[in-house]
Amino acid sequence: MNIALIGSGGREHAICEKIFLSKQVSKIYCIPGNAGTSKIAQNVELNINNFSKLNKFLKSKKIYLVIVGPEEPLVNGLVDYLKKKGIKVFGPSGYASKLEGSKPL
Repeated sequence: MNIALIGSGGREHAICEKIFLSKQVSKIYCIPGNAGTSKIAQNVELNINNFSKLNKFLKSKKIYLVIVGPEEPLVNGLVDYLKKKGIKVFGPSGYASKLEGSKPL
């Protein structure tokens, strides 16, 4: 199965490394990814806040599951959007993400 991981931080790198160990995974796409993920996955330069382009990419690569890491697309409702498009996705809804996004800097 093909997996997409949204994000470019250390958390996403750690998740990518664990996913890479699964024999069920055929290919991992990290959007946008980082130098570490490029060694075990294919990094893809896409704007993670352009939901329409993300959806087209995910459909074209026959992605089985999307894992969303960064706060901004979560708060903006990426998980809700992908679910409505029929894509399996792991992450909190936009509403649930607002708690994390509302923390003072």
